Amino acid sequence: MVTNSQTPTVKAKISPSLPATDAKARVSNFMKQLQDEITQALTKLDGVGEFHEDSWERPEGGGGRSRVLRDGAIFEQAGVNFSEVWGSHLPPSILAQRPEAEGHGFYATGTSLVLHPRNPYVPTVHLNYRYFEAGPVWWFGGGADLTPYYPFAEDAAHFHQTLKGACDEHHPEYYPVFKRWCDEYFYLKHRDETRGVGGLFFDYQDGQGVLYRGPNPKGEAANYSNQVGEPAPRDWEDLFSFVKGSGKAFLPAYVPIVERRHGIEYGDRQRNFQLYRRGRYVEFNLVYDRGTIFGLQTNGRTESILMSLPPLVRWEYGYQPEPNSPEAELYDTFLKPQDWSNWTAKQ
Repeated sequence: MVTNSQTPTVKAKISPSLPATDAKARVSNFMKQLQDEITQALTKLDGVGEFHEDSWERPEGGGGRSRVLRDGAIFEQAGVNFSEVWGSHLPPSILAQRPEAEGHGFYATGTSLVLHPRNPYVPTVHLNYRYFEAGPVWWFGGGADLTPYYPFAEDAAHFHQTLKGACDEHHPEYYPVFKRWCDEYFYLKHRDETRGVGGLFFDYQDGQGVLYRGPNPKGEAANYSNQVGEPAPRDWEDLFSFVKGSGKAFLPAYVPIVERRHGIEYGDRQRNFQLYRRGRYVEFNLVYDRGTIFGLQTNGRTESILMSLPPLVRWEYGYQPEPNSPEAELYDTFLKPQDWSNWTAKQ
């Protein structure tokens, strides 16, 4: 569940399509099912580690269940969280985005995960899908993105092509807009680099207006979205179906990559580079991540909010990769937006 302190390009109006009376229960059940499916699959994939669950309650209303696997054969740390919270007072970060929600109680639910593998050749991955209601105001948001430490184009292509397939089942312009939005969102301004190879990111989707509702009116996502114009209105059921399809695409997008890479031998050089690049994950999540901001502003469980941080990390002053090395290729190609969904292997 996330929010943003910046003003979106297009101010969203109250959607005329109101959710069904059982909307909250249906989304909550799906988010719990998604957590169950993913943790079961990851436990089988790892083969050694097991998830330990902490259930928690929020004094103002709601709670969640946090599941964390540590010191597994494949995953050094893997966290998969579910939460649903409600209250009478909206956090400032929501009101900055959607002032028309002021005066209403709110409800928010979602599932999020961050997986930090042990092997540097296996990429870190993040997922978050969420739903928000405040009176007549509602929206879905979410996405998934891949953060490799070593450059394998076929992995980035597989991840993007799988997510694109899930998008295309619901609207042909979802992937082109949300892929660009992801490149824009998971970007470290102070480093002038993307966090990884991206994936999908979307927010404030209530079936009305243009698809892009981010803070950058002159960026690639806004430009493309404006060219597309306003798609035909989509109702709550349409968007819920899209979120369900995207959430279920995660395992087929990520598991084959893990299966391909986790057995590759590595040494101190690769491990040290992995720990150095994990520092970028920490920087992004503590400086920019809207889920962290929302969780802290709504008095969420701190341990669950900061579950995304890696167990081990290092910083190095003035690091520069060796020319023509795999590490340099990561910087030169993989940390810049690419058209991964159309990548094909060279013959």
